[in-house]
Amino acid sequence: MTMAQERVEVQVRGVGARVLLVHGNLMSGPLCWSQQLPLAERWRLEIVNRRGYGQSPRTERQDFAADAEDIADLLADGAHLVGHSYGGLGALLAAAMRPRSVWSLTVIEPPAFRLAAGNPAADSLARQLLDLQLAGPQDPAAYADAFMRAVGGGAPLPIPLPRSLAEGARVLMAGRGPWEADVPIAALRAAAFPKLAASGGHHPGLEAICDALAREAGAERAVIPGAGHNVPRMGAQFNDRLEAFLLAA
Repeated sequence: MTMAQERVEVQVRGVGARVLLVHGNLMSGPLCWSQQLPLAERWRLEIVNRRGYGQSPRTERQDFAADAEDIADLLADGAHLVGHSYGGLGALLAAAMRPRSVWSLTVIEPPAFRLAAGNPAADSLARQLLDLQLAGPQDPAAYADAFMRAVGGGAPLPIPLPRSLAEGARVLMAGRGPWEADVPIAALRAAAFPKLAASGGHHPGLEAICDALAREAGAERAVIPGAGHNVPRMGAQFNDRLEAFLLAA
């Protein structure tokens, strides 16, 4: 079923404690989190479609600040918050905005480049993505392919690109770059909720960002290799680690 929200679409699966799942680039919420559906046997999964995806409001460009406001609204009286990639960036900002509504925070390879400023691999990836936005292909399929190769998508995209992925590519192409985001690390460090930074062990720049979250915000660290940037696609291996963290929280 679909739970109507003021701003964005949320698809609900299961019953139990709330787990708000926020997807990243290209893939919609249901596609990004398809391997997490077994958790609905014990948790209420609230699968967000960010602006520009699914039945959420259309947008010409994604914006982590707008995502953060939407996520903060969805947190309401409290939920576990899980964000992947660009959705993880919005989750970090929303958690700092509404810390009393966050039961726990899990982020998976969020592109919070300023947290790892000075790390050569992180700086290089940020420049690569900026160059792609400024001078990359204008065809959504070609752009999506270049983006996934840059971040280490793990698996090639289907050809031709399905309509849902093409729509995600258009939102990404004109989106607000994550290198612009200032994550309020002091507020996150001061927040009482448990934090987990997960990565796929495939890109030193993304590892550096997650390591910075562990060091600067007191987050637990998990490395789950095998699917590149798309760590949730590891299914049971990721689910077991996430559920252990949620239960401990």
